[in-house]
Amino acid sequence: MAESGLDDWVDALAEALGVDASEVDVNALLDVARDAAHGVTRPAAPLATYLVGYAVASGMDFQEASATASALAQAWIVRDPLDDGDA
Repeated sequence: MAESGLDDWVDALAEALGVDASEVDVNALLDVARDAAHGVTRPAAPLATYLVGYAVASGMDFQEASATASALAQAWIVRDPLDDGDA
């Protein structure tokens, strides 16, 4: 999707949701999604961005929430569910 198309979509969605699009840091949210998708698993991307938004809506600073999510995702180690940790 072209960046202008993405910007138009974000503006339209923000308006539909009743939020100010100028307060949306698209690049930071995309970074969180990327870090979660690559560091954890692809389905973690939308969940991570949702939880960042939820944290912000609950009063947490956006920069802190997004930095925390990205750092956790980058440090995440997906363990083999059959590994009991005794190796």
